[in-house]
Amino acid sequence: MEHGRNIAGLLARVVIGVVLMLHGWQKFFEYGIGGTAASFGQMGVPLPGVSAVFAAVVELVGGAALVLGIGLPVVGVLIAIDMAGAFVFARLGTPLIAPEGGQLELGLLVGGLLAGFAGGAYSLDRILFRGKEKAVPEAAAA
Repeated sequence: MEHGRNIAGLLARVVIGVVLMLHGWQKFFEYGIGGTAASFGQMGVPLPGVSAVFAAVVELVGGAALVLGIGLPVVGVLIAIDMAGAFVFARLGTPLIAPEGGQLELGLLVGGLLAGFAGGAYSLDRILFRGKEKAVPEAAAA
C-alpha cells in the first residue's frame, strides 16, 4: 500500500510540475514578462510587473522542483498562492466548467498542495533530508 502511495505522489508531482512548467515557459519566453504583466494589468492584478515575475518563476522553477521533489512543502504553498491569484483575477465570476472556467486553476491549486505535502518518498527531499527526519524523533525522545 505504501509503495502505491509513493508512486501516486510521484505521478502527481510530475504531471502537475510539467503542466506548471509549460505555463511558466509561456510567461517567460512566449508572452515575455512585459506581455504577461500587461495582461495581468488588464485583469486588475495588483503590481502586475511583480506578479508576472512571481507567477512565471513559481510556475517554471516551482514546477521543476515538483518534478524533482525538492522543497516540496514550500513549493506547494507557493503554487497554491499563485493559482489562488489566477483563479480570483482571471476566472472568478465565470462558470467553473465553461471553456474559460477556473477548473484548471483550482485543480492546480489543490494538486500543488497535495504534491507538496504528500508527494511520496521518491523525491530529492527524501534523499537529502532522510537523516534529519530520523534525528527528530530521537531528539524529541531524549
